[in-house]
Parts: sequence; C-alpha cells; structure tokens
Amino acid sequence: MVTLFRWLVRGFVVASVFALLVTLSVFLLASRSLPDYDATRQLPGVATPVEIIRNNNNVPHIFAGRDADVYFGLGYVHAQDRLWQMTMMRRTVQGRLSEVYGARTMRTDELMRRLDLYKLAESSLAVQDDPTRAALASYAAGVNAWLAQVNDEALGRGAPEFFMFSNELAPWRPADSLAVMKLFGAQMSAHLADEVLRAQVSLVLEPARVADILPDSPGSGLAALPEYAELFDGWLPKPQTQFAELDTLPASDPLSPFAPRGLAGASNAWAAAPARSAAGGTLLANDPHLNLTAPTLWYLARLELESGGVIGATIPGMPPVLTGRSAEFGWGFTASYLDDQDLFIEELNPENPAEVRTPDGFSPIKTRPSILRIKDEAPITLNLEWTENGPVLPGHHSNIASVTPPGHVVSLSWTLLSGEDRSMSAALKLMQAKSVSEGLAAGVGFTAPSINITMVDRDTIALKTFGAMPRRHGDHQSQGRLPTPGWLTENRWDGLENYAANPAFVAPSGGIVGNSNNKLLDRPFPLHVSHSWGDSQRVQRWERLMQAREVHTRESFIEAQLDTVSVTARTLLPLIGADLWFTGTAAAEGTPARIRQRALDLLGKWNGEMNEHMPEPLIYSAWLRALQTRLIRDELGPLSAAFSHLEPLFIERVYRDIDGAAIWCDVVQSAIVESCTDIAREALDDALLWIDENYGGAQESLRWGDAHQATHDHTVLGKTPFLRYFVNIRQSTSGGDNTLMRGLSSGQEPTPFNNVHGAGYRGVYDFADPDSSLFITATGQSGHFLSRHYDDLGELWRRGEYVPMSLDPDLARAAAVGVTHLLPAGQ
Repeated sequence: MVTLFRWLVRGFVVASVFALLVTLSVFLLASRSLPDYDATRQLPGVATPVEIIRNNNNVPHIFAGRDADVYFGLGYVHAQDRLWQMTMMRRTVQGRLSEVYGARTMRTDELMRRLDLYKLAESSLAVQDDPTRAALASYAAGVNAWLAQVNDEALGRGAPEFFMFSNELAPWRPADSLAVMKLFGAQMSAHLADEVLRAQVSLVLEPARVADILPDSPGSGLAALPEYAELFDGWLPKPQTQFAELDTLPASDPLSPFAPRGLAGASNAWAAAPARSAAGGTLLANDPHLNLTAPTLWYLARLELESGGVIGATIPGMPPVLTGRSAEFGWGFTASYLDDQDLFIEELNPENPAEVRTPDGFSPIKTRPSILRIKDEAPITLNLEWTENGPVLPGHHSNIASVTPPGHVVSLSWTLLSGEDRSMSAALKLMQAKSVSEGLAAGVGFTAPSINITMVDRDTIALKTFGAMPRRHGDHQSQGRLPTPGWLTENRWDGLENYAANPAFVAPSGGIVGNSNNKLLDRPFPLHVSHSWGDSQRVQRWERLMQAREVHTRESFIEAQLDTVSVTARTLLPLIGADLWFTGTAAAEGTPARIRQRALDLLGKWNGEMNEHMPEPLIYSAWLRALQTRLIRDELGPLSAAFSHLEPLFIERVYRDIDGAAIWCDVVQSAIVESCTDIAREALDDALLWIDENYGGAQESLRWGDAHQATHDHTVLGKTPFLRYFVNIRQSTSGGDNTLMRGLSSGQEPTPFNNVHGAGYRGVYDFADPDSSLFITATGQSGHFLSRHYDDLGELWRRGEYVPMSLDPDLARAAAVGVTHLLPAGQ
C-alpha cells in the first residue's frame, strides 16, 4: 500500500510538472507575439522618418514628413495590435472562413461568395481618387512591413490565435481595405431580414394584426400594403407548417457578419451650436453601437497629416478615422436606416430554369463557378448566379425559402453591391475636412453603408445622410417593405437618387441637432428614406435632456450619453399594471399573490432608471418579456421566436386597444375570453418564477447587472474550454434596449438579458477647448489577450469614464509607454 501511494505521488508530481512545462511553453510562444513598442526599425516603403508615440492608454500618435508615411505607420500599428482581427475580417469578405473552421462556416462563406463583395471591392479600387489609392497602398505596405518583421524575427506568428490555425497569411492588399469597408456595410444593414419577417407574418395574420406587431414608426399614416400572398397568383402556402419545419431563428454564429433582426447597426450622435454651449464653442457627442466583441471593433489613433492632426476611432484594416475630430472639425455617425436593400422574387422559366422572367421576356441568369475549400472535407463548387436585379440568395439565409413560391428564386438589390463604390475616398475627405461645408461636400461619393453624419466646425452644426438612395417607382407594389415580383418594371430600381435628395439639417434654428436612429423626416414615398427605423423611445429621452437646459457643456453631453432612464418602462408599466396596483386584499405571506404584490410595490416606486445595482429593471424586463411571449405565441406559433426583443409600440397598441389590438390578449386556443389584465397578471407570475429559478433570493436583493452582463466575447476562442476565461471580458452594466446608454439584450435563452450590442466607442468633443475632448472604447487597444492593453480601457468604459483626446504631442510624450521609430531603409 505504501509503495502504491509513493507511485501515485510520483505520478502526480510528474503530471503536474509536465502540465506546468506545457503551460509555460504555450505562454512563452504566445508572448513572443507581443509587440515591442519602444524600438527603432529600418523599413522599405518609408520615405521619411515615422515616429509613433504610444501614450499610457496605448493610443498611437503617428508623425511623419508626408501623408503616405503616416498611413504606413497606421497600417503598421494596426497589424501590431489587431493582426488576427484584420485577417479574419478579410477572410470573411472573401468567403474563406471554412478553410480555417471547416463546415461550421460553410453557410457564411456561401453567402459571401454569392454577394461577391470581395470582387466588387477589387473593382472599386480603380474608381478611388489618386490620394485615396496612395493612402491604401501605403497603409498596406505598413501592414506588410509588420508581417515581414514577424516572419524574419519569429515573433509568434503575429498573434497567439495563429498557433491554433496553420493557414498561410497572405500579404495585405489595397483592395483588402475596401473589402473591410464592405464588411462594415454588411454589419450595418437590416432591411433584408425585415422584409422576410414582414412577409412571413403577413402569411399568418390579417393586415390589421400585422400593423400591430410590425407597426410603422410614429408619424403620418402610410398607404395600405397588399397581402404578401396576393402578389403571386395561385400560391397557397401553409405557413404554420413550413415555419415549423424551418429553423426560424438559428443561433447567430459570431463569425457571421449578418446579425439577427434587431442586432444590426445603431448609435447616438448630437451636437450643439455656440449659442447653446456654455463656453461658446460647438459640442459633439457620438457613440456608435455594434456587437460587443473582444477586442472591440474600434481602435483609437491620432494621425498627424499634412492637412493637420486628426484623432478618433479607426477600424483595423482601413486607413480613415471614422469618427473623431481635428483642431477645426468634428464628426460622428449613426446608422441612417435608409432602405438600401430590396428582395425580388424571380420567376424561373419552366422550360429552362437557367432563365428568369424580365419585363422583356425570359433572360439568362449570369453564372460563375466558385470553389469553396473546407477544412478536413472535400471542396465543393458553388454556382454563383446573378439576375438583372442582383445576386441570387440561398434559401437558408434569413429563411428566405419560407416566403419563396415554388418555381422561383430570390435575388437582392443592394447599394453595397457596387463595383464603383467611392465610399473610402469620401471617408478620407471627411476626415480631412476643415468645415461643415467641406464635410457636406465629402459625402457626394459615399455609397454604402448609409449613415447619418453629425458634424461641427467652430461655428456651425449639421446632420447629413451619407450613402446612395435607390430610385424607386412611385407605383412600387410594396414600397420596398416586402419581397416583390422582380419581372415588373414598377418594382425595379431605376438607378440612384442624387446626393442632394438625402436628408440634411444645417445650422438649425434651435441650435441642437442629433439622431438616435429615430425617424428623421416624413417625406412621401419614394423619397421617404425608410419605413423601418430604430426605436422611437431613445429620441424622446434625448429631446427632454437637450431641451431641459438652455446651454450645454461637455459634462451635460456626457450625462446624456450615459443616461439610463427608460422611457419605455415609464410608458408601459402604468398601462399594463393599471388594474393590478392597489387592487384586492393583502395576500398571505409566501403565496404567489403576495410575491406579485411585493414586485408591484417595487415597480410602483421606480423611476425607470435601468441601474445595474437595482432590482426593478430585472423585474420589469422579465415581466415584459413574459408578457410579449404570452400575447404572440398562440397567433404566431414558431414565428414568435423571431420577436426575441421587446416591441414597445406593439405592447402600447395592445394595452391602448388601438384599432382593436386588445384582441391579442385573448388566447385563441382557450374557451374563456382572457382580458389584458389577466395576461399581465399571469405574465408577471411567469416572470417572478423565472427570476426565482435563475437568481433566487429576496426581490429587493436582485441586481440588474447580474443579468445584464456585457459579453465582450472572442469570436473564435470565446467558447473554448479554459481559454474562454482568458479571452472573454464580462462586465456588469446599466442601461437597456431603449435607453440612451444602450445595452441591447441578447433575447436568447438561457441568458436573454445579456448585454450583447452597445457603444463600443464613445467620444465627446468640445471646440471651446478641443484638447479637453474625451473618448473611450469598450475593451482595449490590443487584440492580444496576454497584453495589459487587452482590457485596460474596459473598466473605465463600464464606469462611464473616458480618457483624454488631445492633439498635443507633448502630452502624448509625457505619458508614453513606448516610442517606435520607423526609418527609411539605409538610414
């Protein structure tokens, strides 16, 4: 027995030593890819010395004798800190993820190949202006200089993730940056999924009820739409059956650029003129909202160009600062929600399925083979198809197959699908603008994604929608809201509207301009911009905060940016709880009625603030989620899963009984007629039971932040055992779906309130004292999880703090963590 014990001890010691050696070896290999920020290099491709000063937040300040060398330096630092992220974005656009991840990403690759975004980016290189082509070439040279250094000095392959995937790393090309811009556009677009869902719902519900669950944004009325099935004679679908057979809302792969409904681009931006500023200078605040990831999409940088210094947020893979400021000019963006996508149902020729019907008869589908290579599997050949309207889409994307009649396919018209896209040139012109007038002029060539640019100079404020607007016929059958027959002339696009038709608000008389993805204006179709906008609640809170002060300061703009009061909660709770509060007798302790009374008492005293330390936001959110589920589950069946987030306008219509919407409260399958009060009571019981099962304890001790965790997950390693604890960043956060400090919930069990989509970047620019401007990102500058800069900005972001946004080089040098000198070869 003693001998056995000794051998067991020896075995344990040997195993422990072996595990320690393996861990140490992995750590040493991974740490080799940590860049040295304090170095001097002689590199080909540099004509003048480049100085890169990294301050204590690892924000690079890049100085050189000419613009080309500044862009070289930006490409170099992007590759140092975000090489893995850049290569994955490039692979995504190319449709080559499956070479690394196997069958998991086949559908994403197939869709990207069919959209042909990478080839369109290659074609667009020729139409950029000369300064942009020069910037792209210099930027690519900087990226490749770092790649060469990694190879020459065996610097851990450039990022620890590359040890897990042995695929070759191709040099960066100028077209790759244009492709990343295309990918950004794909992440910002949502109209395709909205069209499919509206078609699905219209197959299940009568028009009045479709208007309840998918209501128009507040504003003047809209002409009635046809029922979807009526657009295709003789088609009698069986929707409940076909939706049950399909995966109605598959879990979104984090590697896919196409977000589920409700999780595309959003954002806030607002500006104040000098007359509305306490210090007499213009003010601008911006916080773009996208999926939260580790690292974040954004990378802070300062560029000292020949036209002057600019500082703000960049996206690794591209040379422009996309939101930021110079000494004279500031700009920020929000998703415009401009309707730049239309789905077309294409009728196949029964005699020749290689042709589709057009206004002039049947016409051949353009085809091209494309080989898709898949890790550990045989390659497959895709037959890429394009009609006159655009690429033919696979039926599984957004469940397009569920709304496609037999003998038809679906194609997509989208402004992003252009081989003459000058958006990169426009972005670089905007970055170097000196005034609002120059900023407005920069948008002429911008194609996609469509965004609202809020801009200020020292005297003027403005908001202008950038991006191409399709020219639709006034008799379009669905006004762009449903898939329509692609062979009818009235449904097809007739080119693009002139840039002058895009909404613009310059020097408004009130001295305040802003956007939170709300409806901008009310113009009749076809110059309507969009029928689908972001939520209509954030803008109500913003308007109140802006009008509450005669003049604003940097601090009041920060206060608004971090505001967590939910107008939705303040509006809906009195409606749904009107007959529950202060009714009935006191219930016995421990009974469901008593538990319900305690929850109602908490909510009755609550001001709607979605504070992470409070219990009320969790009770409210769980109640409304359970309520919406009860209201729609019987009518929509499997389609109810598509409504994973609260639809505030729907709940309000039901509880105000607008156009008979209270009928949703009656459960179709039951014999009795349920009232809306009954459903509200039962939903509250459902919610409290769910809370008890998942969080337990007294209601007063619940914390919203425990449920509303910001999930900055690594897109590749985030689900890997053990490693996920090192690469994922989780934070308790305030805010909610409809607050100005927006933290959109996942909507998916088992953690439906995880914060998955929010402000990865925040900036506040004060032109009374520009160097007092501030910015922050949600994680850190580095994409290397062993770097101290991987998450060092994240805790500041969570607490609502910022770091200085200064163009003063002396301040950068005073807090430098390293200075890199890139010298021309031979010096």
